[in-house]
Amino acid sequence: MALQCGIVGLPNVGKSTLFNCLSNAKAQSANFPFCTIEPNVGVITVPDERLNKLAEIVKPNRIVPTTVEIVDIAGLVKGASKGEGLGNKFLANIRETDAILHVLRCFDDDNITHVDGSINPVRDKEIIDTELQLKDLETVQARIQKVEKQAKTGGDKDAKRMYDILLQFKEVLLQGKSARTVTFDNKEDEKAAKELYLLTYKPVLYVCNVDESNAVTGNKYVEEVREAIKDENAEIIIVAAKIESEIAEFETYEEREMFLSEIGLQESGVARLIKSAYKLLDLQTYFTCGVQEVRAWTFLRGSKAPQCAAVIHTDFEKGFIRAEVIKYEDFITLGSEAAVKEAGKMNVEGKEYVAQDGDIMHFRFNV
Repeated sequence: MALQCGIVGLPNVGKSTLFNCLSNAKAQSANFPFCTIEPNVGVITVPDERLNKLAEIVKPNRIVPTTVEIVDIAGLVKGASKGEGLGNKFLANIRETDAILHVLRCFDDDNITHVDGSINPVRDKEIIDTELQLKDLETVQARIQKVEKQAKTGGDKDAKRMYDILLQFKEVLLQGKSARTVTFDNKEDEKAAKELYLLTYKPVLYVCNVDESNAVTGNKYVEEVREAIKDENAEIIIVAAKIESEIAEFETYEEREMFLSEIGLQESGVARLIKSAYKLLDLQTYFTCGVQEVRAWTFLRGSKAPQCAAVIHTDFEKGFIRAEVIKYEDFITLGSEAAVKEAGKMNVEGKEYVAQDGDIMHFRFNV
């Protein structure tokens, strides 16, 4: 499932450093704008302790975690919506992603220049927001021209629905707000809104890049960002990219854990960021367990059993008969599939079963 999060931000905020920590694909990281010209794509393993605990019980030949794609996108400057800097390339690359990781510089360092000369993460956020909003407004107005006549004079319900949605988006965009501040009461409107592929309607996670001393508690810059996004449908996370790059250099798990403990962190910022990105994409995980492999599989929240089966192979969905489902907690508590069956804890589910995060599933199919 090639869903992508795009890392965005002004030049020199630490996004390429962060990308390097996330991925084995090493983006050039330098103290000047536009050091990342082409988007760098990294396939990132999603940390999941449940996978390890299942493997401890099953003792498989191999363990296969699930992944998410992270794209490092070139830095943006004012005027990008009109093609300034790398604007057109930036906007094209971000449009192809499913969610946005917006990195904000929340640290002081005289040795690293800021493109606008001073540290102000809320201003930085607004610069990018404005450029994306302007581009979205352009998109919305063009679509309004296409559907307005049909919506007002014809009996096309879909055109009327789209016209109403476009008007809502136009109103907030003209107010300098992002499209994601609009919420819809029903799934059909929500689905139609997503099909517009507006840049500011994509889910966003604001990544506040701080220095080591503020890695645990945050700082005044983080609080300013938190206040600025309180009315947005958005999440926030604190990461110290410089520390994360140091953690990435340790060769053993024990060394990393010791370092994290010394600075007061229970988990690395990279691990928290990957988990947050996975959640941001509205993804969940189910497992398959056997002697050959214990494996995590990615599915979209709300997917039914046949759709989950298709993640393994499309034939599984075409010939779907049933799913044998064990809850993760039951498997861990009882210690084996045989014990779960004996306790009557394995459920046989049909085509309408909505998969839950952590389900252990075995599909029966016939093609």
